[in-house]
Formats: sequence, C-alpha cells, structure tokens
Amino acid sequence: MKNKYLFTSESVTEGHPDKIADQISDAILDAIYKKDHYGRVAVETLVATGLVMVAGQITTSCYVDIPKIVRQTVRDIGYTRAKFGFDGDTCAVLTSIDEQSKDIDRGVSKSLGVKEMEKEKNDLETTGAGDQGMMFGYACRETPELMPLPIILAHKLTYRLAEARKKKIIPYLRPDGKSQVTVEYENGDPKRVEAVVIAAQHHPDIPNETIKKDIKEKVINYVIPQKYLDENTKYFINATGRFAIGGPQADTGLTGRKIIVDTYGGVGSHGGGCFSGKDPTKVDRSGSYMARYIAKNVVAAGLADKCEIQIAYAIGVAHPVSIMLDSFGTEKIPQSKILELIKKNFDIRPEAIIRHLKLRRPIYKKTAVYGHFGREDEDFTWEKTDKAEILKKKAGLK
Repeated sequence: MKNKYLFTSESVTEGHPDKIADQISDAILDAIYKKDHYGRVAVETLVATGLVMVAGQITTSCYVDIPKIVRQTVRDIGYTRAKFGFDGDTCAVLTSIDEQSKDIDRGVSKSLGVKEMEKEKNDLETTGAGDQGMMFGYACRETPELMPLPIILAHKLTYRLAEARKKKIIPYLRPDGKSQVTVEYENGDPKRVEAVVIAAQHHPDIPNETIKKDIKEKVINYVIPQKYLDENTKYFINATGRFAIGGPQADTGLTGRKIIVDTYGGVGSHGGGCFSGKDPTKVDRSGSYMARYIAKNVVAAGLADKCEIQIAYAIGVAHPVSIMLDSFGTEKIPQSKILELIKKNFDIRPEAIIRHLKLRRPIYKKTAVYGHFGREDEDFTWEKTDKAEILKKKAGLK
C-alpha cells in the first residue's frame, strides 16, 4: 500500500526584514575577520521603519565602522529609496556594543577538560565550546545537493526572485519576498509538487494579473523541473492581491528568526540556536556546520540514504558531551558501526572544527540568505564530501 503525505518548506529573499538583519550581523563579522582572524563576535540586529539597531558583544584588536557596514549592506540588498520601504542612506543606525563577558572568554580560551585531566595544553584542547547546546546536521538523497527537495526548491525560487529583480527580467519587483513549496511524497520519495506559494514585493501600479503571469512564467516554471508539476499543482501568487509595502516598513526584522529557512526547511531536528552574527567559537554555528559535514559524508559514502547527526557541548569543554546518529532505517551497515567510523574520522572539538572547515575567514555574509546548506560554493567547506571515500572504504562497501 502506498504511503502518501505532504511536506512544506519556505524560504525568503535577501530583502525580507529578518534576512536584512541576518546579513547585517554577518557583514559585521566579515569586516572584523578581514582584519582580526581571532576576533570574538556575537551581534544581533533589529530593523524597523527607518531604523537599524545593532547590539551585542565584540572583542577585537581592530576597528570597524558599524554604521558604514550597515548602510552598505542595506544598499547592496536593494533598499536605496524610501518608497521601497527602507533606505540605506537615510535610515537611523544605533549601536550598543560591549566586550565579550570575561566569564565566557575564560571557558572558550581554556577548556575545563584540560584543567581536570591535566592534558598537554595545546589549542585543540584549550579551546572550549563557546556555549552549551545541541546542534543537528542532516543529509538525504532527494537532491544532488543531498538536501530535502522542498527547501532546495524554495531557496531556488527566492534566489530567482532576486535575480529577476536585479537583472530587470521582472523590472517592477522590489527586494522583499517569500516562497513556499509543498511536495507530495510516496513511500518516502518526493513525487510531485502539490503547491507553490510566492509573495513578491512590487511597484504599486502593476496589476495583479500581470504579476501572477510573470512570476509563474519567469520564476516558478524557470526553477521547478516540469516533472514535478502537473495539472493538479496549485499556485498562490501574492494571494492577498497586493504586496507594495514591504521590508522593515511592513514588518520588523530580527537576527536569528529564520532558523528553519537557514537549515533544512523543517526536516529533521533543530537545536534552536541561530548562526548569523556569531564567530565560529560559538558552536551554534560551527557545530551545526560540522554536523552537516558529517551527515553529508555519511550519505555520500553510501552508509545510509538519510542521516541526522546531533552533537552536544558544555560551555568551556573541548570535547562534545554526546554524539547521536539516526539513519531512519536506511543504513547499509549497523548504526553503531557508522557512529564508530564518525568518531574515528571526524574531530569534533571546536578548534579542530574551525581549522578543518577553515572558518576563520570573512565568508559569512553570503551564508545569511538562501540557506547555509546545499550550496555550491568553495567557501562552504562543510558541503564537501572529501571524507566519503574514506568512510566507504573503512565500512567495507563496494
């Protein structure tokens, strides 16, 4: 008997208020990392009508002009006129920045595990996790990117919306926008797209029928393979009939409010921590990147068709307190054997993660929109499958 069900994921454009906030926070991190590879950054951004506020903790040896970074980021997104709902040249920019807490720094710089076990004091052991928490990584065989199909399609739709705006393929579009894709599964495999939802900010004088026609032809049909679309696929394009007011004028934005968009679209689990505005000593970010790297290599190696990894840390301790694997019954060898291979072939201490994935670089602003995972970009080192052959060989698979 066929088991059918629907699953939905969403994405948002770079002009969505929450994503403006994420990009500003990561642009500040990048600016510091260009000058100080060991800077500590934990900043969050709020955007509202005519206002950007940046708050958090930064410890660094360099100086960066935060208001200048904010304004340039907003302009790059496309908010260059007040009638678009925001203007990078005239918005107010407020900052409230302190140094990182000495109590947190004490744990990150010298892990408790070293003190207690009196091991040799090297950077790998003395760099503890920047906070407690649990992080998840996921991979599956639904797409070439080894990602769930709904979130990949949703990201490609929002990316296409931005491309259509910037290249004037649809010249009346403005920066704010969202997508949502519902996929029908049959016995766990994606078969067709049940529904597509698009909300695209636009010039107020454009008729709704023109918008619907253009977005269906130049965005949806451009992105979604025809094999997934049929006569029963439903389309909801600017379903209220108008989306002229957008950006921070329409909705307040905050860093870290789109954590499901940033990860796997609701597939699998989430530890709750956001990524943007955090340097990689914060395991919310680096631990999640490492968990994705491990899960993707496990699937790429053929050890399982689906894989979810959980890593948990205690603040100030280098070694994780737990590692969990779930292959959802798709494993080709026992799960205990896969977990053993993971422990032998991946160093999950924070400093080891930072070094292996080369995370002390100014690469983060571009991660802040269209997803942190499933991206074809050399800087997204956690997407590499360079451990797959090693895992496959050691597992004894042909």
